[in-house]
Amino acid sequence: MPATAPRFGAAAVIRLLLVTAALLATLLAGAAPASAHAALTGSNPKDGAVVATAPKIVTLTFSEKIALGNDSIRVLEPSGKRSDKREVKDMSSGGVVQYGVALHAGLPDGTYTVAWQAVSADSHPISGAFTFSVGAPSKTTVALPENTAGGGLVGALYGIARYTAYAGFILLVGGGAFVLACWHRGAAERPLQRLVVQGWITLTASTLVMLLLRAPYTGSGRLADAFDLSGLKAVLETKTGAALVSRLLLLGAAALFVAVLFGAYAKREDPQEKKDLTFGLTLGGGVLAAGIAATWALSEHASTGIQPALAMPVDVLHLLAVATWLGGLTALLVALYRVPGIERGAVRAFSRVAFVSVAVLAATGLYQSWRQVGSWNALGTTTYGQLLLVKIGLVSLLVGIAWISRRWTGRLAEQAAAEAAEPHEDAAGADTDEQPEPVTVPADPERAAQLARQRAAVASARVKRVRDADPQRLGLRRSVLAEASVAVVLLAVTTVLTSTEPGRTEEKEAGRDQSAAAPAPAEPVDVRIPFDTGGEDGKGTARIELDPARSGANSLHVWLQRPNGRAMDAPEVKVAFTENSKEIGPLPAAPDRIATGHWSANGVQLPMPGTWEIQLTVRTSDIDQVTVKKNVKIG
Repeated sequence: MPATAPRFGAAAVIRLLLVTAALLATLLAGAAPASAHAALTGSNPKDGAVVATAPKIVTLTFSEKIALGNDSIRVLEPSGKRSDKREVKDMSSGGVVQYGVALHAGLPDGTYTVAWQAVSADSHPISGAFTFSVGAPSKTTVALPENTAGGGLVGALYGIARYTAYAGFILLVGGGAFVLACWHRGAAERPLQRLVVQGWITLTASTLVMLLLRAPYTGSGRLADAFDLSGLKAVLETKTGAALVSRLLLLGAAALFVAVLFGAYAKREDPQEKKDLTFGLTLGGGVLAAGIAATWALSEHASTGIQPALAMPVDVLHLLAVATWLGGLTALLVALYRVPGIERGAVRAFSRVAFVSVAVLAATGLYQSWRQVGSWNALGTTTYGQLLLVKIGLVSLLVGIAWISRRWTGRLAEQAAAEAAEPHEDAAGADTDEQPEPVTVPADPERAAQLARQRAAVASARVKRVRDADPQRLGLRRSVLAEASVAVVLLAVTTVLTSTEPGRTEEKEAGRDQSAAAPAPAEPVDVRIPFDTGGEDGKGTARIELDPARSGANSLHVWLQRPNGRAMDAPEVKVAFTENSKEIGPLPAAPDRIATGHWSANGVQLPMPGTWEIQLTVRTSDIDQVTVKKNVKIG
């Protein structure tokens, strides 16, 4: 006789999910700060720039829309004092997403720190900091923040709540779909009832936790702020807060659905009435499930980026397919281990439902992958792409195990057909014509109850022994258990994937960083500009040399020559630099005369790379003067 299979019911499923959630919390707690879904693509002044005078406003440009408060951008002086006016302005126009904060007048020279924190359009907190200098770099008492938004204990707890919310949704929707589409009699089975109810409880509790943690998760990071009513009020005014509240309202309606499914529906015996109620529950439950799935689609990845109008319904279909497949798989596993005598027709029906779910999952997943990854290169070079490859591998493994389960299902169908052609036997192996032995009931009620319990235990053990001795059923149970184990890991990877920066955004941000970090060739600027002041001996050529022609400090040399090539002196020579596209300048430079026809200046500051206009002013007498211009490239 084969070894008795272990009991694996709904409680064990929940325990397995909680263990995986704990492992996931460790992963999330140690995750790198690359979980931002909006990228800072530019700023003015740029990171590390040196400007001649303090700007009137500091601007930040992002890859997508973000949510900012008046305290979200802080500009700090070298002493640590706030130098901004604490009023963030939305300066976006066209396809450019830009925000700015005005600065006070009369700011001292030195290094300034810009620290910012916001919430991206797909609900994830983002933060960062950079520095720029006025006049020249200096020491600063401001330390750049080490912790990123959404990290720490609050971030770990929020990540666990996100995972358990997905798990609860899968158990609730998948369990209900399994009963309505595959096994109507399962509505009366307590193990399946517990599974679906536990899914509802898990999703509801997780949603409440996420709602309370939302304010500290996107703001202070302090767990004590979870019960701050002002923070909760602010959350309710956001897109994510509205989605979480909508989910709770839909879960209230879902509680009524569960009550009807395991109450009136489970007790209904008339075939026509049950058929009508099945249609009604399927329609109503489908609407509720789609609505709950939409609370994710409307507030996360699908709601931002390219093609959101198409991406959101595709995301809803994706979530429903996942829940129907994996939740139904869990319900089947519980039925195989905890419910005696599940019909083979129910197993075959789930096999068909799972096939359709996998097809929908593949189609919607392909679109989502294209939308979020963006390029083949991003599959291997970005965190999102690498996690997606892991997810694809797990799904492929799951499909392979499901194919084995389908083979066991086919064998069960063949065995059912063979048994139908043979004389029927009961669970004990006796012919149905055999009459049970008469049972003597003791007069003592207590003794009679004890004997009844013993007989029930013996009968249950006999049924279980016969069931476990069935090699087809045992093989199916083991393959479904393997599927469920892989599904738990797949859910963990998917949860991490939904909180990881999409490949498109990561590549865009990496490209910006590389272009900003790539220095221009270290070649000095050496240009010649003819001039004519209009007076006597006013014609000549100016040779201007700027070394190293990079942002930051440069040395400037100016030589004046007459048309015959001899050095030309002049009472006054002035130089200024202007970056017209950025409206910077003119930045004056006053070179000193060091020899006949030769002027020089050191430490000429150019705050950023770009195309700069050199304005040279030459005065040859009290009234004869001219200004000539030349554009040069500064790296």
